[in-house]
Amino acid sequence: MRNRLRVLRAERSWSQGELADRLGVSRQTVNAIETGRYDPSLPLAFSIARLFDLAIEQVFEPEG
Repeated sequence: MRNRLRVLRAERSWSQGELADRLGVSRQTVNAIETGRYDPSLPLAFSIARLFDLAIEQVFEPEG
């Protein structure tokens, strides 16, 4: 799954730690999502989309 998390975070000048705090997850989780090593759970994906005021499809898209 591809995502725009790194770009969205950078647009707001948030560190991975700041984003993690806002989402209630670890900085390592944010890093793993951004690098594509971890696909977030559906509730976390919705929380991410809601935080950026976007539809989930605007943050995440399937590869291929």
